[in-house]
Amino acid sequence: MGIIGNSPVIQQIRAIIQQIAPTNIPVLILGESGSGKELVARAIHQHSTRSKNRMIIVNCGAIPEGILESELFGHQRGAFTGAVESRKGYFELADGGTLFLDEIGEMPLETQVKVLRVLEDKEFLRVGGSTPQKVDVRIIAATNRDLGAAVKEGEFRLDLYYRINAVKIVLPPLRKRKEDIPLLVKKFAKEICAENHIDFKGFTPEALKAFQEYSWPGNIRELKNFVQMIIILEKGESITRKMVYEHFGQQETVDRNLLVPLNIPTDKAERELIYRVLLELRSEIAQIKDFLFSNLPASHKVLPSSLPVWTGPVRNSRIPVEEATIVPETDNKIPTLEKAEKELILRALDKSNWNKRKAAKLLDISERTLYRKIKEYDFDNYKKIQ
Repeated sequence: MGIIGNSPVIQQIRAIIQQIAPTNIPVLILGESGSGKELVARAIHQHSTRSKNRMIIVNCGAIPEGILESELFGHQRGAFTGAVESRKGYFELADGGTLFLDEIGEMPLETQVKVLRVLEDKEFLRVGGSTPQKVDVRIIAATNRDLGAAVKEGEFRLDLYYRINAVKIVLPPLRKRKEDIPLLVKKFAKEICAENHIDFKGFTPEALKAFQEYSWPGNIRELKNFVQMIIILEKGESITRKMVYEHFGQQETVDRNLLVPLNIPTDKAERELIYRVLLELRSEIAQIKDFLFSNLPASHKVLPSSLPVWTGPVRNSRIPVEEATIVPETDNKIPTLEKAEKELILRALDKSNWNKRKAAKLLDISERTLYRKIKEYDFDNYKKIQ
């Protein structure tokens, strides 16, 4: 089936897949980024009666809103500027097979209405077309967003939520099934060595234990990238516990040059990641400060900056966070990152008149991240008392 692990939760998921795969019922897969949602979707398709037909994978969050409808449903010639010929969309291409709508929580409401019609009537109209197109497609959807909360916020249709939520599979993060990590490490190592023609001497038992001592916030995707890195950099030598920790960075792990200490709470790890970003991108700190204070009343602009400023060059991105020096402009007290983050988000929300989509664009973050922060800081109640 391709889903690696012997933990009880993985065994249960495999059993559910075997039970629902032969049916045509829609499936909703929930889980953090990198937890294996696409792998589960593929397993469902491969064990279904549709396995001989195509499985089309669509990342709804990666396609610009303006062209998502055309990508899904196709268009007629002349439907818009540049439509020089008619084209089939993903629904037609997946006819007789499976359409996997990844990150469905990012789909615009207008498009959700049309997807709902396909689920209910098994037909749709191409963009610019007037003839209904009949399709036989099984829908599998996935998201790392809380769709129940999105429904309450008016960002996701309740009727569509009920339609795609006929069967729900919840994938646990890797930190919740650490007993599966050694199996995953060995599987990835075998694949990586075969692809790169590496004669690998394996992992010591203590090295495998070291892999289990980290929380892996990036889940399976992060684990695979780390295994690939350490095998290639160590040139196929037997991997020891010491080597693992050296590549973690003295009991820290590297995630795209951002260091996170082992065995610390997720919220603290996230804040230290943000600190690292601020240090690495010091040229952007000035822009953030300008954004924070550009709309402040004159009486407030005499206050000290709420953002820390890194006063020296950053030559080595792998220094531990605690060794970095952060100096405020006019006060000996270091402002908290949480306070700076709150102010930044509030300014963006105010500037966009609390239009969350526009605010997310101003902040250069995804809407789901903004929604999570709004909930974390209880900004909805803040808006009510304004």
